[in-house]
Amino acid sequence: MNPRSPERNKELEALEEMIEEITVDAYGDDEKLCAFRQAFEDNVDLPADGFVIGEPVSVIEVDYDGNERRGLTARCRREDGSEHVVAVSEVVLPQASAGARHIAAYRKWLNLDPYPAATRKPSRRGRQHKATDDDIDLSKPVELVALAVKEPAVRCRLLGSDRGITLRASRLWDVVPGAIVMVNPRKQWRYAGHPYLSGEIQSIRIDVKALDLVPLDLEDMGMWDPKEEYWGEEDEPIEEWAKPIIAHGPRPMFEMEQVLPGEDPDDPFNDPITRSNDLKDAGERAEALKILMELCQADLRCLDAHSHLGHFVFVHSPQHAIRHYEVGLGIGELSLGDDFTGVLPWGLIDNRPFLRCMHGYGLCLWRLGRFDEAEQIFQKMLWLNPSDNQGVRFLIDEVKAKTAWEDRENE
Repeated sequence: MNPRSPERNKELEALEEMIEEITVDAYGDDEKLCAFRQAFEDNVDLPADGFVIGEPVSVIEVDYDGNERRGLTARCRREDGSEHVVAVSEVVLPQASAGARHIAAYRKWLNLDPYPAATRKPSRRGRQHKATDDDIDLSKPVELVALAVKEPAVRCRLLGSDRGITLRASRLWDVVPGAIVMVNPRKQWRYAGHPYLSGEIQSIRIDVKALDLVPLDLEDMGMWDPKEEYWGEEDEPIEEWAKPIIAHGPRPMFEMEQVLPGEDPDDPFNDPITRSNDLKDAGERAEALKILMELCQADLRCLDAHSHLGHFVFVHSPQHAIRHYEVGLGIGELSLGDDFTGVLPWGLIDNRPFLRCMHGYGLCLWRLGRFDEAEQIFQKMLWLNPSDNQGVRFLIDEVKAKTAWEDRENE
């Protein structure tokens, strides 16, 4: 979580309240440790999938043996069945879970960073928990979240958990990372320790809210003032689209967190998206596509991977490209909520992946003849980024006039 984010301050305040609630009747460290242990027992469902120094474990029990220096401990079971006892402060649980919030409160009480770097990285970036035979009932349909499409298979996780499995099925063209796939399972097996599932795809849907993703942070960047923007020469009339934006006046300005697994912070010109683009330009499309799919598998919140996957098929298949853009757009919108009135300027570069997804989605809507929806998207883009670096102000009149994409192309 960004230390400058307003959400960070709200979360820290919530942790203070949680600590106060847990320890309100406790005196001294011993009683407070007992209170924390009881809070885990009352509010955290165990066993739970977690990580210790990047290794997937099942957290079996949280305990306190009276040793104040050692504090709370967690009994963890590794995939090989061996069990180990570690400090609770070293355990990472899924960010949105009650367990993660209790660990953050406990760490804060210990005067540790409640959200160290390891906890800010979703577990799916590293080694993944593997689905077991007990996780799937072969007699019932199962819902999987597609993470990466690598024909003839799809790397997935079970909807509602972080447990991974590889699906082998036909008709994979409509599957994109972030889609929810309903499968009628046929067979489950393991190969080289990895779980596999075969079956028939019953349905595919886009439902970003059901993915249980942690929203991207929004960093407060001050106020945006329309008086400081260029709206044309003084003797030129203000364009119609700009009038309500100017009339609304100043608005808060934000930069959206950009997730890019594998990025080298010491070399801004050598990141996975750049490598993928270079390979694509060199004609190595399969390798370029593989990089983008691996980014989605590492973290579905990598919006630039979704936008570039859409670019891959935009020219020849807008009905497929739109699904990539829709997932990226939906993930970004998780951070905005329903009442967002701020500005996401293109000049703040971490906003660009979200704006690219929105732009691609709007263009696909236009190409597919969904004019009213395309107009709404373009209007929203102008509201979010009034400087309109992507040029939708030059397109919106044609969309309003319901000019077919093909007719515009042939002019």
